[in-house]
Amino acid sequence: MSLEIIPVKIDKEIEQNDDISELILLSTSKPEIKDDDILIVTQKIISKQEGRIVQLSTITPSLLATGIGSEYGKNPQVVQKILDESKRIVRLNDGVIISETIHGFVCANAGVDESNVKRGYVTLLPKDANASAQKLRESIMKKTGKNVAVIISDTFGRPFRMGQTNCAIGLAGISAIADYIGTKDSFGRILHVTEIAIVDEICSASELVMGKSLNTPITIVRNYKFSDSKSNMNDLLRPKNEDLFR
Repeated sequence: MSLEIIPVKIDKEIEQNDDISELILLSTSKPEIKDDDILIVTQKIISKQEGRIVQLSTITPSLLATGIGSEYGKNPQVVQKILDESKRIVRLNDGVIISETIHGFVCANAGVDESNVKRGYVTLLPKDANASAQKLRESIMKKTGKNVAVIISDTFGRPFRMGQTNCAIGLAGISAIADYIGTKDSFGRILHVTEIAIVDEICSASELVMGKSLNTPITIVRNYKFSDSKSNMNDLLRPKNEDLFR
């Protein structure tokens, strides 16, 4: 298998209600959309397009947020948004807040992010990134007649390794996991636990051409063989009764 990862440059700052599918088609990199392409789109531009931006001066922090901010040297208004976007705090240490988001993700700061946005503002994760992916997929189909899959990506840390990697937070038209359970390995042994998080691996590979300051918030992955699927992010969220670390 030989894959292509094609960068799609977007030279404008994304604003609320921008037509992302139109921006892709008008990109200076002039991408040609083909059937069975996989579009990987960063969370940040989806959040901006959906108006998931908050001005910090409009936030009144609670006593809890003020206390956490004072203890760990964090802006209490940012802390308040982290609390608002969280089901629960998993870990709080040295100013790092690890929480379970309202979506079920376990990540730093509940996805509340001050990077790549005007000073005094933060972006929040999309309310429903699966729906965001499906909406973009349908828009591409309407404009081009091409059947594509869409993955919304974000950068996550990992508890057992240094550094961050891109992971999927929403998807449409592609299975989240490649399930090898019940198949045989090259020595004929039956596989019992092998499930590969395909969409995370695709997002991670895409980051190699996206960068963080290259005006490339979208990539097209081509030649990866996949089947159309109604799978969504819930397929990647480990149930609490199977989680050994929560």
